[in-house]
Amino acid sequence: MRLLLVAAANSVHTRRWATAFAERGHEVHVITQHAAESSCPDGVRIHRLPHWGGLGYFLNRGKAHRLARSLRPDAINAHYATGYGLLAPRIPSAPLVLNVWGSDVYEFPETSPLHRWLLCRNLLRADAVVSTSQVMAERTRAVCPRLDAITVVPFGVDTERFSPAQRASGDLVVGTVKTLAPKYGIDTLIEAFAMLTRMEGMNSARLRIVGGGPAGAELQSLAEELGVRDRVDFAGPVPHERVPDELRKLDVYVALSRAESESFGVAVIEASACGLPVVVSRVGGLPEVVEEGATGIVVPKENARAAAEAISKLLGDARERRRMGEAGRGRVLREYEWKACVDRQLAVIEAAVASHRKP
Repeated sequence: MRLLLVAAANSVHTRRWATAFAERGHEVHVITQHAAESSCPDGVRIHRLPHWGGLGYFLNRGKAHRLARSLRPDAINAHYATGYGLLAPRIPSAPLVLNVWGSDVYEFPETSPLHRWLLCRNLLRADAVVSTSQVMAERTRAVCPRLDAITVVPFGVDTERFSPAQRASGDLVVGTVKTLAPKYGIDTLIEAFAMLTRMEGMNSARLRIVGGGPAGAELQSLAEELGVRDRVDFAGPVPHERVPDELRKLDVYVALSRAESESFGVAVIEASACGLPVVVSRVGGLPEVVEEGATGIVVPKENARAAAEAISKLLGDARERRRMGEAGRGRVLREYEWKACVDRQLAVIEAAVASHRKP
């Protein structure tokens, strides 16, 4: 097929979908307002639009439509139901498959009745709608009750790249890989770690925080204020290809987001694929990717004490860490393996194409 993606070219998820489709032998084009942060994979062509920002989604619509008509794709796959959902062209020859991602259905429609109407308009003009999680599919139906069936296709994990490795002996390390922004609860993690260091047998534990973002300086100040700055390693941002190496430096992975728009825990299943037990907050789609008591522990959001106790339980029991880590990897292999997720996304697109071609 000739596939046209309408999505942010600077997103690792866009790059992964485009690359996977090209590897399956499809001709892939990407219409985007965002500059790609690395070179195009073989078989993928980027079409950069001239305008950017919120107004760009309106100003670029004419050019996007002309590009789509000239490319004559078999299907159009838009990622993000608001900006790129609005930008996505509708042409008679191709169905539109729309993937919702998170804040587009959680935060955008709460801004005003107009924003909710615009979101529903974008959703209803699609031939098929895809969600990364069941909880986000339910949220999407609640926002737009007239919507037909929604297919759940997770962001999968390349289980060959994300795989366990024997960690060198040394201090026990708890950590996370996340953007340093308030909604992701890194402050709660630092507070939990400070409590952890005062628990019996935890005086040599370390915290490793991988990622960059607007809250970086504030989080370092918090670690200083709580007296644990010398035991917290701020590693900074790393490219996605280095994330497996970072995960293999940890004994326990923690994600304490406070945002309901955390629609799917891709970082959590990447950690599980590397054989790590996980501790997550009960928000959004995070509990959906953790089998409570089997692959990890789910704690109330913004509850540093509960998080500290869960982390302590895992750090203090090597057998339990190993059991949960092995169970987590097994669950990822069964439910979130990347190639299977690509199959599911392509099946949605192919079904839309077949339905669209019916007389």
